[in-house]
Amino acid sequence: MKTFGGPVLFLDRADINTDEIIPAKYLNEITKQDLRPFILEDLKLDGFDPGSEKTSNARVVVSRANFGCGSSREHAPWVFEVNEINAVVAESFARIFRQNMFNCGMAAIELPENDLNVIFSYSQYADASMKIDIEAQNLTISGGGRQNSFSFELSPFDKALVLAGGWVDYADTRY
Repeated sequence: MKTFGGPVLFLDRADINTDEIIPAKYLNEITKQDLRPFILEDLKLDGFDPGSEKTSNARVVVSRANFGCGSSREHAPWVFEVNEINAVVAESFARIFRQNMFNCGMAAIELPENDLNVIFSYSQYADASMKIDIEAQNLTISGGGRQNSFSFELSPFDKALVLAGGWVDYADTRY
């Protein structure tokens, strides 16, 4: 079974759009893997460097409300997938982005603002890491000798998509 979690990339801003996740000028690339070096290339955020080791080591992104807004394209989740990011945690998601994450077998987890504020307090720790249990619908953030856990909700269908590894794998086992 696929494990979810790992080092966290904190993007403390609302309304991060799909053009910031993967710039439109790269949408003509032939394979998903070709998108890999361009992750978050156009994201403007104080202190953020898309080419940093912190970005390349991340397995989870934590952000604010309306993550993945803008153009409806699968390329945004794909660039996370090929960079081994397996989950995004935010207050809310653009509907199509959220569903594309599930369709690709990745987790799009919504938490209330107060929980996110606690999670963002871990951004000060270089060892901030998250463990996500999709089956139990629980995540744990740790770092700096601290730890906090939070519950989240996924619909039964979205949970099944994630656990199956995405829509294609889900369909292969059922149809």
